[in-house]
Amino acid sequence: MLLIMTLTKEEAEQKRKEQLAKRKAKEEAEIQEITDAEAEQLQMEIDQEKIQGNGEIKGAELAGAGDSKKDGVKGEDEDEEDEKDKGKLKPNAGNGCDLPHCRWTQTLSELEIRVPLKTAVRSRDLVVEIGKKHLKLGLKGHPPVIDGELHKEIKVEECTWVLEDTRNLLLTLEKVNKMEWWSQLVKTDPEINTRKINPEPSKLSDLDGETRSMVEKMMYDQRQKELGLPTSDEEKKQDILKNVFRPQLKKECHNEKMEKSIILLLEKKKH
Repeated sequence: MLLIMTLTKEEAEQKRKEQLAKRKAKEEAEIQEITDAEAEQLQMEIDQEKIQGNGEIKGAELAGAGDSKKDGVKGEDEDEEDEKDKGKLKPNAGNGCDLPHCRWTQTLSELEIRVPLKTAVRSRDLVVEIGKKHLKLGLKGHPPVIDGELHKEIKVEECTWVLEDTRNLLLTLEKVNKMEWWSQLVKTDPEINTRKINPEPSKLSDLDGETRSMVEKMMYDQRQKELGLPTSDEEKKQDILKNVFRPQLKKECHNEKMEKSIILLLEKKKH
């Protein structure tokens, strides 16, 4: 009687192992399809970005080595840049320009324009037309003080104007692109040299949400590169890879639990 129970146990164990092997082979085949179609492609993109990043670093090192050989000598690129800046005005204290008819200043996010008026006026005497790419200012019945195409686009709904002391028109224009300096207010104005702009240091808390997120991402990616770690974009791709393999890990874990349960059940029957 004891021999028959032993044989039955061995047959059940063998059958259990065969079923587990078949199930595991089927699951691996399903996961392999995902790995070939998606995971492998994502991994190739990550590797490609790392290669490009290394290439940029080596390029910068080579450029630095080239510069060290030219100490005290002006490079051709520098000559070209200086040539382009010839005739441009130096920015005023507000990183803008002082013109005969107005004074404008700027930050990365907005511009402020101050137009002095020759006589005391009321708001209804003014002509103020603000468009996405065009600005017109002046007194009714007189030639406009400003009437031209703006250097870049602005957010019309966020722009404001006010008459101060009946003799000064003050406008605030919000830029669409908050990551660049304007070299002129309208395209007929003389240009300023934006390379000579000296912005005041600002805190991240002073920036709007979109610009702040962009700056924080750039700072994070820079730190990660310096430490030889993946950037935020590379981390996202790695998370996708983990999500692809996670179902397989859960199934394997589930199979292990089943295997332990079967062993415990057989042990009980044996005793």
